[in-house]
Amino acid sequence: MVIVEYRIDRRSGVPAFQQIVQQTKQALRLGVLVPGDRLPTAKEVAETSTVNPNTTLKAYRELEREGLVEPRPGQGTFVRRTLGRPETGTDSPLYVELVAWMSKAAGAGLEQEDVAALVASAMEKQYAAGNAAATGSTATGSAGATTTRSTGE
Repeated sequence: MVIVEYRIDRRSGVPAFQQIVQQTKQALRLGVLVPGDRLPTAKEVAETSTVNPNTTLKAYRELEREGLVEPRPGQGTFVRRTLGRPETGTDSPLYVELVAWMSKAAGAGLEQEDVAALVASAMEKQYAAGNAAATGSTATGSAGATTTRSTGE
């Protein structure tokens, strides 16, 4: 059984329901959540994250609208499809390289915010260049850090 614990950062300026959506999508991309997994109930999320149950329900409705989850009356909300690809899993060579790079950055004295700024800048540069070549325009983006924790039983 997979247990997802949402971490809500009240100082981020991002609404709590959106943080739940983002963290769920991150778990889907990383393969932490797979089709058939049950998401925590709104009551469980309220107890662990101190958010109103309606906030969680709003997030789950958004995920349902996107076709990622489905509610099953009397049973809960279940993952319908994944966003993961083999190269995005935590067992992929890219992930191993990224962890090694993060360790090197920490060893060089960089703090989490420094690393986040470097990653965001590199992503914007890489993906803006790719989008500009494909569409003839420049795209900009921002990266936010969310954390999804899970444990398997």
